[in-house]
Amino acid sequence: MPLLTPGLWAFIAMAVAVPIAIVAAGRWRWHVRTRALTARLAATREPPRPARVDARALDGLPPVVQRYFRAALPEGARIIDTVSLAHAGRFDTGETVERWKPFTSHQCAVMHRPGFVWDGRIAMAPGIGVFVHDAYVAGEGLMHPALLGLFRLADLRGGGELARGELMRFLAEAAWYPTALLPSQGVCWEAIDDTSARATLTDAGLSVALDFHFDAQGLIASVRAQARGRSIGGAMEMRPWEGRWSDYRLQHGMRVPMTGEVAWLLPPSEGGRKPYWRGTVTALHYTFAA
Repeated sequence: MPLLTPGLWAFIAMAVAVPIAIVAAGRWRWHVRTRALTARLAATREPPRPARVDARALDGLPPVVQRYFRAALPEGARIIDTVSLAHAGRFDTGETVERWKPFTSHQCAVMHRPGFVWDGRIAMAPGIGVFVHDAYVAGEGLMHPALLGLFRLADLRGGGELARGELMRFLAEAAWYPTALLPSQGVCWEAIDDTSARATLTDAGLSVALDFHFDAQGLIASVRAQARGRSIGGAMEMRPWEGRWSDYRLQHGMRVPMTGEVAWLLPPSEGGRKPYWRGTVTALHYTFAA
């Protein structure tokens, strides 16, 4: 076997070092951006009031909503201030053909003003990942995926339908932080029928409404938007959208879902219902109003 020359050794070392350096640079740059984004979110935080749930405040709500709060919250529950979650699951990266890829993520949310930052990692291939920021901060929506954290695939931010869609996400995911759905925290409820009700949330002049459907135990089974912005080929299309929640467990005395699925509700000509996110909560931490 021929001996490797010094020049060949140098080439091999560079071939190994360059990808490692790119990966490290991407992670560092993404970490810096994530810290800046979460700092912006923290700066918007306002202390929630009141500090505890008052059962008398449920009077006058649709019966199905009253039943939900009594099923999900213990008597005298403390109002949630912030929440931190970790997820794991699979994400469909294909627009027309299914391409499910594993993901992990961390998400933080503040209740007042409503906002969140989702920091995800989607594994596209061994050693190759797409880093994603999905956020609603100070009335602005943000969607920023980057290959390896360095190479931008999109950079959407601002108001309009983007911000509206992100505020819808905050409201839909309130099953994870149920005190945020209380009227005292800014949500208005309207009865639809015996098993569903419409919730409306307003922030910075932006108002969104979602239909909540409840199961036999009174807990949230699904949440639906009549129209939410879906980015296709760089264009925003309005489509019905749905989140489903299941596997409820006790967390700090509250009953919250540990698994979920999110889907676009497309017409049959476009393939029908299209799930694109299936995840499980792997860690959950709250802070509460003082």
